[in-house]
Amino acid sequence: MKHAFEVLNKEFIYTYVRQVDEHDLCRLEMRSFFGNDSPSNVIKSKVEIDPSRSPFMKERLEVIFSGNDLNELKGHASDFVTNKTFKVTCLNSIALDTTPKLHHPERRSIEREIGELIQGEADLLEPEVNFGIVLLDEVWYFGLLQESEPIWRFHMKKPHMYSTALSTRVARAVANIAVPHPEGIRAIDPCCGIGTVLVEARSMGIDIVGRDINPLVCLGSRKNLAYFGLEGEVVMGPISEVTDTYDAAIIDMPYNLFTHITAEGQLDILRNARRITSKLVVVTIEPMDHMITEAGFEIVDRCIAKKGTFERQIVVCE
Repeated sequence: MKHAFEVLNKEFIYTYVRQVDEHDLCRLEMRSFFGNDSPSNVIKSKVEIDPSRSPFMKERLEVIFSGNDLNELKGHASDFVTNKTFKVTCLNSIALDTTPKLHHPERRSIEREIGELIQGEADLLEPEVNFGIVLLDEVWYFGLLQESEPIWRFHMKKPHMYSTALSTRVARAVANIAVPHPEGIRAIDPCCGIGTVLVEARSMGIDIVGRDINPLVCLGSRKNLAYFGLEGEVVMGPISEVTDTYDAAIIDMPYNLFTHITAEGQLDILRNARRITSKLVVVTIEPMDHMITEAGFEIVDRCIAKKGTFERQIVVCE
């Protein structure tokens, strides 16, 4: 008999919900997490990511067993034992890649049939563990289900905001692109502004410090962090004064429309970034590939983040 959580060679199935304008940004985040992406709204990987980190992930299924048809899945389910109260949910409530959605009555029937075969106590209201079933590319999968919590949505209303800041959703994706696997990684946002990226990064446990030349936005950034119960260092001063080195840096590049920075000033920021880090994610509204190259970085990946007619380039450099 099989027991939940006794799984070797883990495999995960992640489902996604994203708007058309977010498609490229979502795929860049995928590549950062998994080393590859998917043009559809589902991806399989052996890489384990908390689905609540991504602003695009809907849920994660940690596969326990699979079957080429539903009867084979039922056979596995009849041998499955759990000592925790459980609930079973079918994930095919939306079309997944080329697999069409299953209608509500069919999903409920499948959930009931599988749940009745599992050796354990079902609890539909307050289960100790959630199991999921999904049909994908004509194969049925069963496993531990973790639904994404949209933590980033709670950060949309900050006590200090300004109109040119990144959206919370983009900021969270950018933090993931820069630091997809946070363990042992030190990061810096040397032009942190009001702290939109800092809030998202710190809420995911990323070790990141902030910095800005404007004392008022530094104060606002600290207050925003504190408002959400987050801790993080925010220092006033230019990037040229940074003496430590970091594994990654994120720069939402200041630009002429809203600041007095010149092209020379932007290039100076990039050159100093090259001095303190080997990985940089640049957010810019204008092309600056030549500056990035001149500063000593190589562009390794990129995408366009759109919001209506407004576009930002997200450029990954090493």
